[in-house]
Amino acid sequence: MTSRRFEPSRRAVLGGVSALAAAAATKAGAQSGEAPDLSGRSVLITGTSSGFGRLTALHLARLGATVIASMRNYDGGKRPEAQELGRIAKDEKLDLQVIEIDVLDEKLIASGVARAEEIAGGALDVLVNNAGVGLSGPAELADMEATRLIFETNLFGYLRMARAVLPNMREKGEGQVFNVSSQLGRILIPGLSMYCATKFGVEAMFETMAYELAPFGVEVTIIQPGGYPTKIWDNGRRYSEAMLARAGDDRLAAYDAHIEMARGILNGEYSTDPNDVPRAIAEIMAMPVGTRPLRRPVHPNPGAMAAANGAMAQIQANVLGAGAYKSWHDAVTD
Repeated sequence: MTSRRFEPSRRAVLGGVSALAAAAATKAGAQSGEAPDLSGRSVLITGTSSGFGRLTALHLARLGATVIASMRNYDGGKRPEAQELGRIAKDEKLDLQVIEIDVLDEKLIASGVARAEEIAGGALDVLVNNAGVGLSGPAELADMEATRLIFETNLFGYLRMARAVLPNMREKGEGQVFNVSSQLGRILIPGLSMYCATKFGVEAMFETMAYELAPFGVEVTIIQPGGYPTKIWDNGRRYSEAMLARAGDDRLAAYDAHIEMARGILNGEYSTDPNDVPRAIAEIMAMPVGTRPLRRPVHPNPGAMAAANGAMAQIQANVLGAGAYKSWHDAVTD
């Protein structure tokens, strides 16, 4: 390869004793409960009106990061969730600003990312793709209105945001894109076919992108939460019931038992702490370049995800671990 920009990045050449030692030190600090210092890091987060997005915005800002928290339906700053984040930032003297981005709207993405880069003083250090919707019900009942909504938000929205921030990250030669996926991006549950499909898509799209971005020094991490009590499932009930209301009576009758099971999933109670996700993101942000993982399961019982990730990693190593893609694969392998 003769072009400079397609030589292995710093991530690829940072291996060896020094990187391993740095990673061990970072891990030891995390295990000791020491909070990382994220001062000087700029982070754009989507979907911060509730759930993981809101918690991540506050957590990273409290660790010193410059946080640009985005949400849709901003209403000129009058949206209650935007005003609440603003009040917390003012009271706690956090470097956190709220802006408008709707991941379905190319124009709002362009203007929002431009504003975020203005706040950051240049290329963003980190993008956290988080905005998403839930949807449950048998696949046969998923009409195109519901299917387009969940794919446009959960998968295409992530791609739109990545495409918006990557040119300046590549020019800078560093950056990181976090993508909040799910255990359901690796494991299937009947009744959640469309949600699983979008999260499987996130896993595939951004692992591929991790290899493609390795020569440019831009890293990708996929966060894989298990069951957590967030509003994505509250909103999911609304979207799902609207979808079912559009289905014909014959289809509804045929899938009656399946629908009840799907509703039970959305109404489930969880004792897990959703702050596990922002803590994982902060820990990974603080790791040295070249040691950050491609994936991080986040759940008190991550055994199934670790097994699935391990199996797929071995398959990818067999496919990409030699030949033309070897240096790119080596740069992102956990």
